[in-house]
Amino acid sequence: MDAIVLAGGYATRLWPITRQRPKMFLPVGDTTVIDGVLEDLETDDRIDDVYVSTNERFADEFEAHLETNDYHKPQLSIEDTTDEDEKFGVIGALAQLVDRENLTDDTIVIAGDNLLSFDVSEFVDFFRQRETPTLAAYDVGDYDRATSYGVLELDDDGREIVAFEEKPDDPPSTLVSVACYGFRAADLELLETYLAGENNPDEPGWFVQWLVDRERVDAFTFDGAWFDIGTPESYLDAVAWQFDGDSTIHPDASLEGTTIGANVHVMEGARVTDAILRDCVVFPDATITGGTVERAVIGTGAELREAEIQSALIGPELTLADLPAGR
Repeated sequence: MDAIVLAGGYATRLWPITRQRPKMFLPVGDTTVIDGVLEDLETDDRIDDVYVSTNERFADEFEAHLETNDYHKPQLSIEDTTDEDEKFGVIGALAQLVDRENLTDDTIVIAGDNLLSFDVSEFVDFFRQRETPTLAAYDVGDYDRATSYGVLELDDDGREIVAFEEKPDDPPSTLVSVACYGFRAADLELLETYLAGENNPDEPGWFVQWLVDRERVDAFTFDGAWFDIGTPESYLDAVAWQFDGDSTIHPDASLEGTTIGANVHVMEGARVTDAILRDCVVFPDATITGGTVERAVIGTGAELREAEIQSALIGPELTLADLPAGR
């Protein structure tokens, strides 16, 4: 089997933090978003090759990351885009990768911005056992939230998908697809047919919806946790889940007169003096003097002086001084 890790997005909802940094490299504890996926695939003997699909803008960063982490299976497959407006859509890019790399084996396709509480090998077990196109599904427990995803209904046995709708206005359930798929070689061949029919080339769920109308598709359901890291809120929620109330301060960070609350990550070279930090991520070489930072991400080299920051992204090298709460 092969695997494809989708990592070609530009993460505009996380700008300015991800303007020059792929969101898959955002730290979550002592690892990054994408490394949890890559490590699972690296250790599964059934997976031969792992294709990391990214864009031209971030190709160098991904190449350096793979070399630094000494992976053996992953290799880059670069789509010909440098900006969000040039993207082919996920299905369009997936079809191009299958053709570009001449993939002819069963393939796991997984989003590189997924933080999953299950080991990918468990999903592979299920996919191999069912011998059908398969997706992972999670109950988000909220109908409003479900409208942002592909929503599915299962048969009485809780395995076969009997209905699937991508981003419905009125979802029939709160069980959603989490961008982890198992496709047989024959399913990959259908991508060309799907696109030739002028179907939606964007989210993989549109292709799944099309498949469900034509053949059996099964769902691997799981409990635990799942985070689709596409917004500041979901990123900080993932950090909080990973830390579970603890905090991490890099040994080369400097803290003086500072109160550290739950779920705080302060990275190398950051300097924090006379401040209060809660539920936040402070990137390298940032400086915080006084004030309170809560539910926020502070970019590399940013400087805050007596600023009250809540629910915010502070870009790299930005300076804020004497900023009251609510600004």
